[in-house]
Amino acid sequence: MTITNEQSKKFAAHTHINPSGIVKDISAADLIDQTFLAYNGARIREAAKLFSEKMLRGNGYVGLSLTGALTPAGLGKSCLIPLIRAGFIDWIVSTGANLYHDLHYGLDMKLYAGSPFLDDVDLHRKGLIRIYDIVFDSRVLFDTDAFVREVIQGPEFQRSMGSDEFHYLLGKYVSERDRKSNLKGDSLLATAYECGVPVFTSSPGDSSIGMNVAAMSLRNSKLQFDVNRDVNQTAAIVFEAKSTGHTSSVFILGGGSPKNFVLQTEPHIQEVMGLQERGHDYFLQCTDARPDTGGLSGATPSEAVSWGKVDPDKLPDCVVAYVDSTIALPLITAYCLARAKPRQLKRLYDQRDALLTRLRQEYLKVCPNT
Repeated sequence: MTITNEQSKKFAAHTHINPSGIVKDISAADLIDQTFLAYNGARIREAAKLFSEKMLRGNGYVGLSLTGALTPAGLGKSCLIPLIRAGFIDWIVSTGANLYHDLHYGLDMKLYAGSPFLDDVDLHRKGLIRIYDIVFDSRVLFDTDAFVREVIQGPEFQRSMGSDEFHYLLGKYVSERDRKSNLKGDSLLATAYECGVPVFTSSPGDSSIGMNVAAMSLRNSKLQFDVNRDVNQTAAIVFEAKSTGHTSSVFILGGGSPKNFVLQTEPHIQEVMGLQERGHDYFLQCTDARPDTGGLSGATPSEAVSWGKVDPDKLPDCVVAYVDSTIALPLITAYCLARAKPRQLKRLYDQRDALLTRLRQEYLKVCPNT
């Protein structure tokens, strides 16, 4: 069929679906560009391009939210650490569970691929723990707990602090242990410490790390989490990005509390503090939840616009890929590492006090008596 110029104009904004056959040595990035052309495959391609071509452009600020048991599956080591070291992730909000299980890798403990169909009663008798199709010895938990309790007894922990400072100090101990033991540096927390990437948790008590902190409080530990500081500190990062002419992007893996925490920075700036802002510039989410059941927790990018979480002018650039994060994250990581140049680390943790001071000063100018 011959296509006329007039007919071609109708499809000027669309990509012709005409892929070549897949060859045996094709790279992950080329596979995505050439064959992920429709349905959620196309959403993965759009997500990868959004991240590599727009979110990272102009030294934009990228915040990551992390839910689901991704670190025990090895995705901290395989994906998140390379993204951090490349300068592609500037700050993180995670469930405490992901950070706790990350410690197993940092402490050189072993996790194994199993099956979701194992006999859990038999596993319990053998002292084994199962996370879906991941299995490990229960001593991994006990030894990780012991490490956390030992570390937080140190004098630098005997005070109130933001969760970013707590994770920075915890990561320092893991990093030092790895260095002394000549380990490879497989911990997300240790890498974040080394690269100055602040790591927050939106629910500090909701994990084994939080349980160990709570237990030590019964032994007169003075460690407490300053949630107010976390709320203001995350908002300060976003405000710094936007007030200095940079973009602010969110990369959301899953949903839940970390998703809301990374997104609520904009309503906190606009609605609560009364500062002029328009919302995050770029929104990228990988999820298997649905908005009609309430499972998206903050729901779609268009709904986020109504809250001021996302800049309405940037809504066409938002991408939601309804794909399991264990599939999407390795593909997006491989694509970005192939297509985007490494960026200089922002080391936002090192600037935490200055960023918070600037936010406070702007807030007091707008609302001096409230």
